[in-house]
Amino acid sequence: MLKKILVGLVIGMLIATLAAIRIAPMQAAVPEQKDFASSFACTEKGIENYVARRAAGPIKIDGLLDEVSWQKAEKSPRFVDMVSGDPGWYDTRVAVTWDDENLYIGYWIEQPYVEAHLTKPGSLIWLEGDAEVFIDGGDTYYEFETNARGTLYQAFYIWRDAYKPGSPFDVPEFDVVKQQALTFGGDYDRTGDTFWKGTHPRGLRWAFLKWSFPGLRHAVHVDGKINDNATPDKGWTVEIAFPWKGMKHLAAGRSLPPKDGDTWRIFFGRFELFRRNGAEVDPHPAWVLSPHRVYDTHIPECFPRVVMSSKPVGAP
Repeated sequence: MLKKILVGLVIGMLIATLAAIRIAPMQAAVPEQKDFASSFACTEKGIENYVARRAAGPIKIDGLLDEVSWQKAEKSPRFVDMVSGDPGWYDTRVAVTWDDENLYIGYWIEQPYVEAHLTKPGSLIWLEGDAEVFIDGGDTYYEFETNARGTLYQAFYIWRDAYKPGSPFDVPEFDVVKQQALTFGGDYDRTGDTFWKGTHPRGLRWAFLKWSFPGLRHAVHVDGKINDNATPDKGWTVEIAFPWKGMKHLAAGRSLPPKDGDTWRIFFGRFELFRRNGAEVDPHPAWVLSPHRVYDTHIPECFPRVVMSSKPVGAP
């Protein structure tokens, strides 16, 4: 009898052990954002806060940034080096405004010799210089890039720990096979010990490179002559309209259009191609509104905070 009891206990322990092994991965909790604080080089003090006020009237997306709303909107401080936090070599500033239909973003970019050659949508335009916007959605984020020709690069990312059956992302729009999604671990997923997985505590993302922001409009304007180094240029401007109705996968429970006081995390940055004695400077200088303290744009926890205000631009 005792022998049967002992055998039963052993079998029971084995079953329990096997069960624990099987379910352990499912029980692993995703760290909350507050637990990530010590995992990043950026600091709370270094994260910029920007108040975006409502537009004063219609905005035509032509790249000129000549509407009253842009004249009255508060321009950001000069962008800084993404790693060191030192002022960028050339002046770069951004402004944000909004209405019930769109989020508007404008860039003023100083560049004495404006250069851009890539024209095919989806080209790796950061390799030759660009302006960038990332919009964080908690379990997702979206990447927008344009060069001085207006060539567009877009990508939509979903953190793999959030991509589960029955989740909001379990839809044909984000079918990883049909949409040919790629895994992505950030800007350090091809380096040494972090090869493939990157450095972010949440690990990998699914990257959807075929995704396009619904209703997106953008335009650029060059103050000078592009790809002509005979005469110095002043630079170029970028004007973007992101429709609120296209942000359903980024809203994370927030109202669309936003309510007064709603906060969004949005990255504003610029990459620049430089050559010294004919050799390309590597890595390319990256100038941003809030420094990340590492050469990696894909850290939503370091993105500036943009607070939506119902007051119109220019109001006290």
